[in-house]
Amino acid sequence: MAVPKRKVSRSRRDKRRANWKLTAPGMVECPQCHEFKMPHKVCKSCGYYNGKEVVKVED
Repeated sequence: MAVPKRKVSRSRRDKRRANWKLTAPGMVECPQCHEFKMPHKVCKSCGYYNGKEVVKVED
């Protein structure tokens, strides 16, 4: 197995581990009902996608 040639300092190790953060999902406004939705997905509040009703939404 590979063995480290030199000790990795705490700061160098922690810098490498610092990039595990979550990112907020990109949200866009629905052109029909103006609610926020995920891009390229059917709107959950009105059921429209690309200007056409795809899913019937019961109130």
